[in-house]
Amino acid sequence: MMATSLDATSPETTIKSDMPYPRTYPRGHLLRSRLAGVARRVLISFRPTISFESGHVQSTSSTLRFALLITLASGFLDSYTFLVRGGVFANVQTANVILMGIGLSDRHWAAALLHLWPILAFLLGVTLAVHIKSGRVDHLLNHPIRWTIALQVGVLAAVGFVPTSVPHTYVTVPIAFCTAMTITMFRSIGELGYFAVATTGNLMHMIEYGYAASVDKRKEALAAFSTYARVAGTFAAGALIGAIATQLMNAHAVWLAAGFLAVTLVFFVVDQRGYRT
Repeated sequence: MMATSLDATSPETTIKSDMPYPRTYPRGHLLRSRLAGVARRVLISFRPTISFESGHVQSTSSTLRFALLITLASGFLDSYTFLVRGGVFANVQTANVILMGIGLSDRHWAAALLHLWPILAFLLGVTLAVHIKSGRVDHLLNHPIRWTIALQVGVLAAVGFVPTSVPHTYVTVPIAFCTAMTITMFRSIGELGYFAVATTGNLMHMIEYGYAASVDKRKEALAAFSTYARVAGTFAAGALIGAIATQLMNAHAVWLAAGFLAVTLVFFVVDQRGYRT
């Protein structure tokens, strides 16, 4: 049985010639190649997609990478505000409505009000976001979507400096307001609708498309199943990361969420340059 010969001083390994594909690789080459392949697949999945029928590039705010970062920050913020900001959910208003009702039933008026203010701030944020989406402020402000994200990044960065001894309403209200604007303006991944601040709807769609792919044999449903699975998993990961970071960094942990959102601003700039080229 012959083997390929190598220079004695070469750091390369020898692959016997009776292997299916006899090749000579440097040490560690296989591992590096596999890691590079994984990295390429991840990056490709994060690129803005192009519709070859229409010739248009998918907008940055409707890409999967954008949705995953928004969802990651949302899960993070819920853990953060619940753990160190008075047990209030800045994003999930359903929980705040329930907790407010419990407070009212127990006649704990102060506790009930603690959950009421984020709800009102959320409603106001949704109203402003709808107004921005209508296009009525386009003549006053260039790139209103980017400014909306930048506002939330700034608010979260400032919140990190606020000690936990300060009344929690001063923190949860602005977070709820900014989050409401963000999730109202960004609710689609391509043609799929999603919700960044909760997993119930995303999990339901994941199972629906999974059933369609596995039982009904609809090939196009597999991609949708994968998308919703990633979104749901990312929210859970954000909640876990938020819990761990909050335990380690206390009030300053919110800076990580601000960083997640700041990356989305970079996406806008990079994609815009890519479109021009």
